Amino acid sequence: MAAPSTAHSLETFQQLVATVAQRLYGRALDADLQKWLNAHYGADSDWYRQMMEACASGVAQGWLCQRENGGIRWGRVFEAGAELGGFSVDVVQMKDIAGPHHSHPLGEIDLILPITPGALFDGHAAGWCVYGPGSAHHPTVIQGEAWVLYLLPQGQIQFTRRAA
Repeated sequence: MAAPSTAHSLETFQQLVATVAQRLYGRALDADLQKWLNAHYGADSDWYRQMMEACASGVAQGWLCQRENGGIRWGRVFEAGAELGGFSVDVVQMKDIAGPHHSHPLGEIDLILPITPGALFDGHAAGWCVYGPGSAHHPTVIQGEAWVLYLLPQGQIQFTRRAA
C-alpha cells in the first residue's frame, strides 16, 4: 500500500483540528474549557490517537515543524480562519527545553502530545492545557520530548523582546 500523499495528510490534519476548533467558538478560555477538552478530546480518545498519528506523519513528510531555532522545531500550519474557528494553528517539537517567553493577548489552547512517554509541557501531561487572555509563559518541556499544538485566537501572540 502506498504512503498517503502530503496533501492528503495535511487535509486530514486540518480536519482533525477543525473538529475541535469549531466547537470552541464563543467559549471562555479557562479551566472549564480545559476540563471539557480533556473529557471529550483527551489523551484517551480516538481523536487524540489520530492527531498523534497525523503529527508523526506531518513531521516525517516535512510539512510539520519544518523550521528550527535553538533546539526547537516549529511552524505555523494554518493562519487564523473561519474554517478553524478563528484560530491559527502552530506545532512545536521540544525536548527538555524552555522556549521563548511570550504572552497571549486573547489566550492560548495547547494540546500536549508526548513523543517520550511521561514528557510534560508546563507541568501538564498528555492532553489539553488552556491559558486565558493576558497570560504569559516560557513554554517548557521536561522529562523528554513532545509536540505541542497551539491554537491562538485570531493568531495573536506577542514574544517578549530581549533587553539590549
